[in-house]
Amino acid sequence: MRIRATVAVVSGALALSALAIPASQAAPAKDRPGAGHLAYSKLGGHTVGPQARQRARAAATAPVVSKVVVNGGAKIVVGTTAPKTVTVAITASDDSGIIDASTVLWTGTTLDDPNSFGFGQNEDAATCKAASATTSTCTLTVTVDPAFLLNSDSKSWHVGAAVLADDGEITQNDTAGTTGLQRLSKITVDATPEPAKKGATITIAGKLSRANWETYKYAGYTGQSVQLQFRPKTSSTYTTVKTVTTNSTGNLKTTAKATVTGYWRWNFAGTSTTPAVIAAGDGLTVK
Repeated sequence: MRIRATVAVVSGALALSALAIPASQAAPAKDRPGAGHLAYSKLGGHTVGPQARQRARAAATAPVVSKVVVNGGAKIVVGTTAPKTVTVAITASDDSGIIDASTVLWTGTTLDDPNSFGFGQNEDAATCKAASATTSTCTLTVTVDPAFLLNSDSKSWHVGAAVLADDGEITQNDTAGTTGLQRLSKITVDATPEPAKKGATITIAGKLSRANWETYKYAGYTGQSVQLQFRPKTSSTYTTVKTVTTNSTGNLKTTAKATVTGYWRWNFAGTSTTPAVIAAGDGLTVK
């Protein structure tokens, strides 16, 4: 759910997670409501928060976070309605071993800033797998709900990570890694007339659209370069015929000559905010 970026320890486990407010009680993201406040709790006498960061810096044997991987290293692509759950893998080491970890995905200036927003982990505790006596990789999941996203959120996000060593030491790094959020894209294609006479002019149309997180609908993606590609029925390889730019409503339209029976498609390479997408080939018979 969409919340103010918040850190908490839940159910006796180390959990760098946002305070949960049921979606039914929250206003849409475009209203930018205050949906939580910063709060820190204790874990067996250890505080996850500013004091934990200060103590970890002072401790000679504080655990070290070496790597954070979100969604297998791929950007998080979210549509208009369905929440997207991704895995966060945190690798850390300590001379006493690692027994737990926690995470939060957030955007803003600092995690302590009340204007920052984030999504917390789903679990009370991480699942940690030891690679050695000192190093473990701990996994958690985070669910990103488009009901609480703004279109401007399609960018790079911070990944906060905290780890608990077997000797009780905690290291918390609010910017341990990064991940990216993208607005799900769709593309259509239609080659006409069907069938076509050999040598005749055919029209290939389509539309490139992407999720609008503020209207919960898909809207045309304007001014984007898209490749028109063709493959003969006897081949498995597509070849780029030309590049066309989407118009003010995201529509695509161009013409070509009908030569042989085959399949036409649009291929969009993607942008930093929107993933690549390729239309399924539309077959056109040439007689």
